[in-house]
Amino acid sequence: MAHGKSVRISLYGVLIDVLGVGVLILGKSGIGKSECALDLVMRGHRLVVDDLIQIEKGRDGAIHGFSHELGRHHMEIRGLGLIEIEKLFGIAATRDKNRIELVIELVEPEECISDRVGLEDETYTILGVEIPRKKIPVRPGRNLTAIVEVAARDYLLKKEGYHAAKEFEKELLISLKKKG
Repeated sequence: MAHGKSVRISLYGVLIDVLGVGVLILGKSGIGKSECALDLVMRGHRLVVDDLIQIEKGRDGAIHGFSHELGRHHMEIRGLGLIEIEKLFGIAATRDKNRIELVIELVEPEECISDRVGLEDETYTILGVEIPRKKIPVRPGRNLTAIVEVAARDYLLKKEGYHAAKEFEKELLISLKKKG
């Protein structure tokens, strides 16, 4: 690797800025990544890239995602075809590049989710960097947009040192000791 150059790879998914958190949405083709991202844009969040994400690791070790010039700010929605987010929603609905801080993996409902409480911290590794990951089962009627938004809010709280599941566990243990 040449001095000063960053390492780059490509990955399929959607990168969206949710409350200032770069959320990478992954999942198999047709599971609803783009529809979820479109709904997030409609709620005021910002699309970085849909489909083929260029990912680079900067000299500071941070992982960033951005689009090829050709597909910038476009999204493919099944049934509608290709739409241009910036033209539809304005420049404030897009970003050209964003740090990837949280991975949301949309999975089939039958895929096993072992940690229902949230005590186990899962990660997704990109270019040697471990990024927090949440697996979200997709079911009809489930509000994925709200779940992704809450996941971003929860990530921000954890960054500040508050972990809801661990706090609950602590309170439960204190309560059990008092009764014992």
